[in-house]
Amino acid sequence: MTEAKYTRDELVERITSQVLASLSGRGATGTPGAQSGICAGCVGACAAQCATRVRDVVAGGASRVEYHGQAADVPTDLARYIDHTLLRPDAVVADIDKLCAEAAEFRFAAVCVNPTWVRRAADDLRDSDVGVASVVGFPFGATPTEIKVFEARRAIRDGAREIDMVINIGALKSGMQAQVREDIARVADACHEAGTLCKVIIETGLLTDEEKVIACRLAQQAKADFVKTSTGYAKGGATVFDVALMRETVGPKMGVKASGGIRTAEDVQDMIAAGATRIGASAGVKIVTGEKGAHGQY
Repeated sequence: MTEAKYTRDELVERITSQVLASLSGRGATGTPGAQSGICAGCVGACAAQCATRVRDVVAGGASRVEYHGQAADVPTDLARYIDHTLLRPDAVVADIDKLCAEAAEFRFAAVCVNPTWVRRAADDLRDSDVGVASVVGFPFGATPTEIKVFEARRAIRDGAREIDMVINIGALKSGMQAQVREDIARVADACHEAGTLCKVIIETGLLTDEEKVIACRLAQQAKADFVKTSTGYAKGGATVFDVALMRETVGPKMGVKASGGIRTAEDVQDMIAAGATRIGASAGVKIVTGEKGAHGQY
């Protein structure tokens, strides 16, 4: 395949079609051109028939792959896409206060803090339009469902209006889809009882592409509001490919949050172009001002 063979968004469409096709039972076998003309003119590097070769191409440049769908128009006001995040275990009161002051100054969408700091953040941001988000089952997702539900309700009582929960990753990888769906649904129900958003962290760095699609579908079936790429604590972080795959899976209406390793305005623009409607970043100030961030990697 020559460089001019496909545009970058065509590569994304072909790759996501391959993953979705395999899950729907169509598979990747057959002769070129058999799938409604998808492979017409194939020369051995079509994602529908030669996924491995195309994945090699994407692996060499996936950070610049673009998706042109409902979220393709990149806004100039990046701050309103960002959850200003501080989830370090050694964060102290002064760090939380600074995080909230920065969020109010730059008008970020929300701050995202550990549950113990929710009440403090809600008090700090009482007179602003910045929301407060917190995490549940963080960072491994291995907490029993009952504890996740309690944790979500407690954070909501303390002032959180968005909950980012981690799926049971081991259950998903074990094929226990009903358990994963129920885990998400019960937290989502607890959130929605209080008018709170539920975001589902699927931890893309630990999943195969097929598992990413399954996780997104389970979150959608469980009536979550967002799917989210990463905790920032596992290997890897948000990639343009994963965001595009997640957007392709959930369609145009469900939120997609990209988080993990996003440090520049260009990173944000790439993620939004790929289909993200929210960005999680500890480098929020750096992103909007170009200055050095103060809160480390998320």
